[in-house]
Amino acid sequence: MGHVVNGVELETDVEGYLVAPDYSEESVRVIAQAEGIELNDDHWKVVHYLRDQYKEHGQTPNFRNMLKDVADLIPGCDSKALYDLFPLGPAKQGARVAGLPKPFGKGGY
Repeated sequence: MGHVVNGVELETDVEGYLVAPDYSEESVRVIAQAEGIELNDDHWKVVHYLRDQYKEHGQTPNFRNMLKDVADLIPGCDSKALYDLFPLGPAKQGARVAGLPKPFGKGGY
């Protein structure tokens, strides 16, 4: 079953990733709520980062690349901080909350 955003059901795969990306802010709010995540500014920075990477590369980065890049966006951000934001895995859960399709392999390029 997909997520309902503004009265429209967004199709998901069996793991809860959107089949087609949705870049609306409302989709992030709906998916985050379903994931049990209360969004803050750092969540939004990661969401925008993942969306930009997806638009540029056609996929999201793996955790190692994500950690390196996000450390520039969020001062002092380390792997623990990313897992505090997305406890089920920053690369995978972050992509799901960002409204993106399932990452390739072990979480992207």
